Amino acid sequence: MTSSTRTTAELPDLEIAETSHTPGPSVLSRSVVLIVVVLPFVATLTAVIGIWGVHALDLALLFAFILISGLGVTAGYHRLFTHKSFVANRPLKIGLAVAGSLAFQGDLLGWVANHRQHHRHPDREGDPHSPFRPDGSAWEKFRAFLHSHMGWLLTTGQRVDPATVSDLRRDPDLVVVSRLFPLWAALGLVAPFVIGFVVGGTLGAAVSAFVWAGLVRVFLVHHTTWSINSVCHAFGNQPFRTPDASRNVPLLSVFTLGESWHNAHHAFPTLARHGVDRGQIDVTGRCIWLWERLGWASDVRWPSAELLATRRL
Repeated sequence: MTSSTRTTAELPDLEIAETSHTPGPSVLSRSVVLIVVVLPFVATLTAVIGIWGVHALDLALLFAFILISGLGVTAGYHRLFTHKSFVANRPLKIGLAVAGSLAFQGDLLGWVANHRQHHRHPDREGDPHSPFRPDGSAWEKFRAFLHSHMGWLLTTGQRVDPATVSDLRRDPDLVVVSRLFPLWAALGLVAPFVIGFVVGGTLGAAVSAFVWAGLVRVFLVHHTTWSINSVCHAFGNQPFRTPDASRNVPLLSVFTLGESWHNAHHAFPTLARHGVDRGQIDVTGRCIWLWERLGWASDVRWPSAELLATRRL
């Protein structure tokens, strides 16, 4: 990968509003979140104990949908739309927005708004994830860890102003994709069922594909994504200077498609590659590199040795 001559300091600041505190999620919102969290967990549990058999088709679809929806979150929701790490042509832009929606993590504009707020107030008041804090008793630390992992989805009362994503709202494509989030999310469950039926030829094959590539896949993508908020703010190493508790966790790099080089990301949020040092696995960064070679991505913000040196400890 080549190094960009542009530094993070030269990039225009994203328009981010201050936190506005409002009452927590409604009963309906909590119920929807509980269903989206609990149902994939139950399906995964039953699959692990053998109630649902697994076949080659199930595993192939599971891997394919993890990669598609996972890259939709890491390359699309996160690096492209939140941090503007590269510019995508229209087909890639729309494709990543839809792929991210398949992950059942909320609509594009809402996801980006929350994540930009996280970067504005990392590990302090105003961070919607209420991340792990190193003080307090062991029990308090454990509760904080669970809350930063997924509890914040049910209890947070923090919201961000619509102006946080005003740049994305000026793009009609992204507004439409975001509004159609329920459709894309449903498609992420229907598609494995249909493919399973067409390829497997039986209703049993369709249901099995639905469980593994639909529900189990949602569970796995959910928890690998959420581990960035929890694990990567509690454990690991900090090779770069940041004003927060972000950490690199090498063991998670394959499962998170490169997102677990989180300290590097917080040090240089707009870089397209988070595994900035030699030997650090970053599948998302490699995909962006390939898209650049194919002419689908441009203005990619790659790391340079000079830029990394400004914050390396």
